Amino acid sequence: MTEAAEQLRATGRVAEARWCPSPNFGERPAGSAVSLLVVHSISLPPGHYGGPWIEQFFCNQLNPGEHPYFASIASLQVSSHLLIRRDGELVQFVNLLKRAWHAGRSCFAGQEECNDYSIGIELEGTDTAPYTRVQYQALAHVSALIIRAWPAIEADRITGHSDIAPGRKTDPGPAFDWSRYRRLLAEIDNAGPHAVTGSQ
Repeated sequence: MTEAAEQLRATGRVAEARWCPSPNFGERPAGSAVSLLVVHSISLPPGHYGGPWIEQFFCNQLNPGEHPYFASIASLQVSSHLLIRRDGELVQFVNLLKRAWHAGRSCFAGQEECNDYSIGIELEGTDTAPYTRVQYQALAHVSALIIRAWPAIEADRITGHSDIAPGRKTDPGPAFDWSRYRRLLAEIDNAGPHAVTGSQ
């Protein structure tokens, strides 16, 4: 394990991420090891990028009167460990050692309650609009670091929200290029440990 991965596993904080703490988290159940990575997407209002609303939403500060759509979600208490904005900026809401509220009712490989043992990463985007080059780069970079810190997250244990909550969730959608993402991950892996240390 690299020094950066050891530090991440010890602290739960991604060094490159801007810290924006959410109150929406809890302790992972005893004996529940991190072994799954879940990719999501979000945009607020739907289809709009930029602005403070995703951060406000995850921090229970969304003003329901600011947009008609917000009235339907402002009372929800949800979070994700990480958000990758369209420009590649990485924002962390919940310590990776803690249980973020990103997956909801979910199941992976017969094991329910994915929040207990997963890390959730949100991409700013929609199911149908292409994600940006820098988002894929940032996602691959932080994913590789997380995998080095928690080796139980193998290639077949990286999944989308739609796969763990079928019929209820559709993200990250058909616009997300899984082949591109996995190719970037493989390139980082082949480049060796130095590829996931330092800034992107």
